[in-house]
Amino acid sequence: MFKRGDHAVVHRFATAFRAGSTGAIRSLLTHDVVAVSDSGGRVAAAIAPVRGADQVARCVTELLRPGTVLSVEAVNGQPGVVLRTPDGAAVAVLSLKVAGPKVSTVWIVLNPDKLRHWRPRE
Repeated sequence: MFKRGDHAVVHRFATAFRAGSTGAIRSLLTHDVVAVSDSGGRVAAAIAPVRGADQVARCVTELLRPGTVLSVEAVNGQPGVVLRTPDGAAVAVLSLKVAGPKVSTVWIVLNPDKLRHWRPRE
């Protein structure tokens, strides 16, 4: 699993994300953070990697919709955040690479085909 310090950073990220606070998210990102999205061409997403704390914070915040349920979970063995509709359908999975006290890389899966196996935790 992931390191204790990484877990704390991801929880701070999730709290800022849940609040929709672009500024708080930005403060948790390295200045050269990169976000890469995979939509499979089926939903709107950035085609090229998004670079820089300001742009990545805005990109991430745009994923929130009213009623979105957010949880911290392991994503491919890395700390991550899962966004679901109120009825439990996953709409985005974010895997985070943590570097010290900040997030240096965000991988965002939006492709509905890849989100099918993400079921709500019981």
